[in-house]
Amino acid sequence: MIKRPWLLFALITTVFWGTWGALIEIPGKGGFPVTLGYVIWSITMIPCAVVGLAIIKWKLEYDLKSILYGSIIGFLGAGGQLILFHALMDGPAYLVFPIISLSPSVTVIISVIFLKETASKKHWAGIIFALISIVLMSFQKPDNNIVGYLWFVFAVMVFLMWGTQAFFMKLANNRMRAESIFFYMMLCSVLLAPVAYIMTDMSQEINWDFSGPYLTAMIQVLNAIGALMLVYAIRFGKVIIVAPMTNAAAPIITVILSLLIYAVIPNPIIIIGMLMAMTSIYLIVT
Repeated sequence: MIKRPWLLFALITTVFWGTWGALIEIPGKGGFPVTLGYVIWSITMIPCAVVGLAIIKWKLEYDLKSILYGSIIGFLGAGGQLILFHALMDGPAYLVFPIISLSPSVTVIISVIFLKETASKKHWAGIIFALISIVLMSFQKPDNNIVGYLWFVFAVMVFLMWGTQAFFMKLANNRMRAESIFFYMMLCSVLLAPVAYIMTDMSQEINWDFSGPYLTAMIQVLNAIGALMLVYAIRFGKVIIVAPMTNAAAPIITVILSLLIYAVIPNPIIIIGMLMAMTSIYLIVT
């Protein structure tokens, strides 16, 4: 693990994101809107960014190129999150999430072309298994709440933005510190927080008790820490391996925790996806 620090950071990302995925619905079911959840998430990014800056002794890189790379990464990630809200307003989750879940395929393709990253045959098998498993684990039962086609445009936009973000994260890691990258990710998420607030229907009854914003902060900080660890993982590892692995492994933890917490039995398709994800992880890390 010490010889492969990318694996350690990728596993930490997996654990934190997987746990976050299992708990994130709790505040929403309690009456705290997901758009305000974004605002809280952007705030939880701040202490993580401060810790990162402290590690590099506050030597933030603020030359034009660093600001440009950091801003691109930050707006692709945070902007994609806001567009996702719009996609889910009219579009069916069972179609939106499988589309978005394939974003690592964009990362793999453009990283192979532009970064010239390579992998062994076994690793490629693991990457392919991971991509397939991500789609399977995003399966949700169909419904009839489809309104228009704009949701599809939004879903494709998020798919491209998140897939491209990981590529730029690797590109930037070759030129600047990971901690500086995360600082700009935090800054962009905070700058977009007012947009999320405006998107919130403030006429609805909002839960301002502990189970609302405070519990949301405790859950969202898991996402923030996972994002910081992902930057480190991509810094030390190949993005064509890190991106599919983290996106495939995190849902396994989410499904297992959901089973333990909510007693939700996963659909057989999701179980097949979990088995494929486990296989992909074995092929990638061995």
